[in-house]
Amino acid sequence: MQEIKQKYFYNIGVSYKKADITIRGKFSLSKENQIALLNIAKERGFDGVFVISTCNRTEISGFAERPCQLIELLCELTEGSIQEFTKVSNIYKESEAIDQLFRIGTGLESQILGDYEIVGQLKQSFKLAKSQKTTNSFTERLLNSVFQASKRVKNETKLSSGTTSVSYAAVQYIIKNVPNFNTKNILVFGLGKMGKYTCKNLAEYSKNSNVCLINRTEEKATEFIKDYKSIRKGTIENLISEIEKTDILIVSTGAEKPTITKNHISKKKELLILDLSMPENVSLNLVDYKGVTLINIDELSKITDETLSIRQREIPFAEAIIETHKNEFNDWQNQRKYTPTITALKNSLENIKNDEIKFQRKKIPNFDEHQAEIISSRIIQKITTQFVKHLKEEGISASQSIQVINKVFQS
Repeated sequence: MQEIKQKYFYNIGVSYKKADITIRGKFSLSKENQIALLNIAKERGFDGVFVISTCNRTEISGFAERPCQLIELLCELTEGSIQEFTKVSNIYKESEAIDQLFRIGTGLESQILGDYEIVGQLKQSFKLAKSQKTTNSFTERLLNSVFQASKRVKNETKLSSGTTSVSYAAVQYIIKNVPNFNTKNILVFGLGKMGKYTCKNLAEYSKNSNVCLINRTEEKATEFIKDYKSIRKGTIENLISEIEKTDILIVSTGAEKPTITKNHISKKKELLILDLSMPENVSLNLVDYKGVTLINIDELSKITDETLSIRQREIPFAEAIIETHKNEFNDWQNQRKYTPTITALKNSLENIKNDEIKFQRKKIPNFDEHQAEIISSRIIQKITTQFVKHLKEEGISASQSIQVINKVFQS
């Protein structure tokens, strides 16, 4: 008989805490590669797998015999190597992996504390994994618990209060560092989530009427600017000429490779570029041009204000909510772990009961089988209830108790 090897729940990946944007870019996964990764994971027998890849992190969660199996999988589908991963990675196992997902889902691990966008990204990641049939009852229950905790943290604390995000930080950077920013020409290239939020923040926090928006899909830009009279639509064909006219370029294209290179900008151009993309969509060699200042999302995320100090004070309240939902999940997990043994115990006792009733029916005249059935069933229920209580008691070794039950009743 082939030995069944033990699998453990892992969370492995890289994040802004240890990996800069260049390294994170190497481990970034497009949606197509996420799907490919999930399918390979399924082929190799990994269970409950889902992956999240954002500008701040790329992480795989799921069951495997060893974490290196998930690490190898990640490296196969990205440009990063195992050696690079080892230097900057996080590897969490079992309870630590569970805790990590609760912290991610409530904004405690966001690069800008309390950034709630991660919740939507996590939901989309899990939805994608479900569509590829790589999730299981454990990860489904876990993610539901994470989302419940996340909702409470958002509604019951001020962890996500105020307006603080990378797109907000980009506009604040312009306001604080560019003299007469309201008179400058601003070009936003790319209309992903970050591009949309940037345009909205520009409209809300500045009085600049010289904002141009260019998107590869022109129809999306046309539809978006209907609500913003201060924003003008440009075309991708005129990108170079629009850049030549602009003072500030905000790039949010979300491509796999740079969409802004030296081919787009003249050597003598004075230009501030804010790259909100991950991986970086502005070629790094543009800093060779004396007039170009290039700012990426890691630098923007360092911008703090009163909002963040308020959020810092809310961390203990958020952690208390997490603890409640984590305990509920652990109770469910423990109950699930004990169920096969309790079921086996109950079945064994039922067999003993049936044998005894059969024996007494033959031995005792006018034996009241119905009454005997009621009494013995109640006794079985009381015994199994006591065993469940015993297994859950603090300080009692569940594995030892299960071994005893199995030895006595499953011989």
